[in-house]
Amino acid sequence: MDEAAGVGNPLFVTARVRVGLHTQEEFAEAFEARARTLGLSLGISVRQVQRWESVRPGWPNRAARTVLVELLGATLEDLGFVRPTRPTGRRPLPASDGDPASSQLTVLRDTLDDAARADSLLGPRESLPRVLGILTDLATAARHADQPLRRELLLLGARAAEFAAWLYRDSDAPAEHTAYWHDRAVEFATMGGDGALHGYVLLRKAQAADDDPARMRDLAHAAHAGPWSLPLRPKAEALQQEARALALTGVRGDPIDRLLDQAHEAIVAASPPAGPATCTGPLGDAYTLERLMAQSALCHRESGQAARSVEEFRSCLASATFGPRDRAFFTAALSGALAGANEPDEAALAGLDALAIAAGAGFGRALAELDRTSDLLASHSRRPAVRQLRQALRAARLPAPRTATP
Repeated sequence: MDEAAGVGNPLFVTARVRVGLHTQEEFAEAFEARARTLGLSLGISVRQVQRWESVRPGWPNRAARTVLVELLGATLEDLGFVRPTRPTGRRPLPASDGDPASSQLTVLRDTLDDAARADSLLGPRESLPRVLGILTDLATAARHADQPLRRELLLLGARAAEFAAWLYRDSDAPAEHTAYWHDRAVEFATMGGDGALHGYVLLRKAQAADDDPARMRDLAHAAHAGPWSLPLRPKAEALQQEARALALTGVRGDPIDRLLDQAHEAIVAASPPAGPATCTGPLGDAYTLERLMAQSALCHRESGQAARSVEEFRSCLASATFGPRDRAFFTAALSGALAGANEPDEAALAGLDALAIAAGAGFGRALAELDRTSDLLASHSRRPAVRQLRQALRAARLPAPRTATP
């Protein structure tokens, strides 16, 4: 699958990656360097790169056009730009029902969905700067908007803040960054008066509480049992998360199975998604029966049922269609289950498969699972496959991400 598929301007992203510029920061630096070689004093920000990669990239000025063509070796049209039919200039956003602010809400929503699609393919380093920019724009717009537009901006802010928390977490950034944006998401959802969204963010907070299973349990339970009506798909996910938390606290048997059965009943009863799942669409539309089954396998692994977990993971990975990020994570989790089932060579091979997907994009949660597997396989480090995995994992570990301070 083309890694640029689904983003706002895939032609530009494809051309950028083709010349070895895998992040927007790298492109901005290379752009400035190429401009200097052409005798131009011209630099761009990451925000400008984001605009060129959006659904509305605009038309670059003359100097920028020269650098782009030289740097990427393609015409402007081949990079996804559309030549204007009238003189360029700063134009207002197209109005929606005569209201430019409402139009801005639509543009920001589309941009957030675009960033989420890019993350699932290219990893968190690609999407985090643009999501932080979206949050800045939303905060500014909300200050000056009247109701009900202000409420819509706040609720979109909750979605964006929750997504920013995920991106920080998947970047292996310090935990306080994830916690900060989760708290902002709760604040936005509360001010917007959306109880279900409040509960959904509690679910995401539960998923981030890896080092505190009791807190994970309480947050997951609050997400589906709180004073709101959580839609069936995120309710299923919250029930599954509570089951995993119970397993991590040492509970075994019936309590876990009951929660997973309730999650299965909820997902089966849920209405089919109206279309492709998006970051700003109905809550939890991306949570499918296949994802529930894969995460149930994770629960069984945590509860000491390694052989059962291996069988479930293999079935899901063979039959379900997962995006690169999810396939990397679940394959890494399969590797850990195989290690727990005392199958070190199979665990190492599965780990190498996961690493091949996760390393380039920097899918942090998958890499963290592989670190966990590597620790489990330490006693088998003389086996060739295990040694290969451990060496490859050490070589692939990325330096600490350069993340913005909230």
